Amino acid sequence: LFVGGNSLIVGVPGLAKTLLVATLAQVVDLKFNRIQFTPDLMPSDITGTDIIQEDATGRRQMVFAPGPIFANIVLADEINRTPPKTQSALLEAMQEHRVTIQGRTYQLEEPFYVFATQNPIELEGTYPLPEAQLDRFMFHIVIEHPPEDEELEVVRATTAIIDPHYTRPVNGADLVQFQRLVRRVPVAEPVLRYALSIVRTSRPKAANAPDSVKKYVAFGASVRAAQFLVLGAKARALTLGRYHVSFEDIRAMAHPVLRHRVLVNFRAESEGLSTDKIVDDLLERVSVPASGM
Repeated sequence: LFVGGNSLIVGVPGLAKTLLVATLAQVVDLKFNRIQFTPDLMPSDITGTDIIQEDATGRRQMVFAPGPIFANIVLADEINRTPPKTQSALLEAMQEHRVTIQGRTYQLEEPFYVFATQNPIELEGTYPLPEAQLDRFMFHIVIEHPPEDEELEVVRATTAIIDPHYTRPVNGADLVQFQRLVRRVPVAEPVLRYALSIVRTSRPKAANAPDSVKKYVAFGASVRAAQFLVLGAKARALTLGRYHVSFEDIRAMAHPVLRHRVLVNFRAESEGLSTDKIVDDLLERVSVPASGM
């Protein structure tokens, strides 16, 4: 929220991924639209389209009917259930915060976020997300089952009468200002170089790439990964009450930023090696500069 990035949320059914995003939109008082991704969904179902409308005089003209992408928070529910052609309708919106229809460009209202959900255990009738789209997600967040005491509290609360009341400590305008504030947080040169070293070392052709990367990685992380590592670390520092970025902030952002950008090869998949293991190895191999922060 404070950086302005999009998030891919992955978890098995029943972990309240959709409820989490919808509640978040209510708490921060943002316009929320949910798009249920299905195989027959078309790009115009997301962005909107021109329709013929007749006025009181009988004159007909083309009028643009905005699609559900025109919101502050857009939930792409089960995003991998629609073909890449439809998924690509989100690309311009996720990066430039605008959409182009019939040669005309429409700017989206700020702040703008895309939260997408995905079910990791159901593969039938799904389509892999294009790499260009994956790279536009700042975070790949994995939601696991909660600890027993938390799960007990969930069952207790949701099987009783619930009448939630939301307090709204911030709104959309506040979030836009927070995003500007995050970018003003200073980063020392060694911390910046450390973030870049992690990203560059994830590429198999890098001279200092560890054996695990050369052996199991098909494509390493992009430049955008380094940008999001630093931006996420800036936001983390602020939320922890600090006005500078530490090496630990960079390390804390490594898994959610890199796990969908470091693409493993068939050999890694056949041996059951996850991207998280590769990131663990990167954090172990890339040394923190001796100055420390």
